[in-house]
Amino acid sequence: MTKRSGKQIVEAKFDRERYARLLTSSLPVFIETEEENDRLLAVAEQLINKGKNITAEETALLKLLSHLIQEFEQRFYQPRGATPREVLIELMAANNLKQSDLLPIFGSKSIVSEVVNGKREISKAQAKALAERFHTSTDLFL
Repeated sequence: MTKRSGKQIVEAKFDRERYARLLTSSLPVFIETEEENDRLLAVAEQLINKGKNITAEETALLKLLSHLIQEFEQRFYQPRGATPREVLIELMAANNLKQSDLLPIFGSKSIVSEVVNGKREISKAQAKALAERFHTSTDLFL
């Protein structure tokens, strides 16, 4: 690892013993609970707050903690994309629209009702019309 000092590049020596002490004091683990995640987030925040004063060993620990935290949060929170139906319902609510307001797109009350209630999928032509109506990407409705 290198640090820039003016125009000179100075090699920063990595002290394995110091890193071992940091590991011992922070006890990074495979995160399985929100409590463990919160604890390691606090350690990572302390390291981040060091700014430019962070050492090579602390940088290595921060990278490890970041990896563990990211892996836990992806596994624990499992974000999922909204379905086309959920997108439509949310856009209708945000724009104060009723099902009858979408008759020009779907052609009949029964088709609008079936789409909104999840009994019918949105067709490609309807997705294109909805994207134009809401000024969004067609992909949201497919």
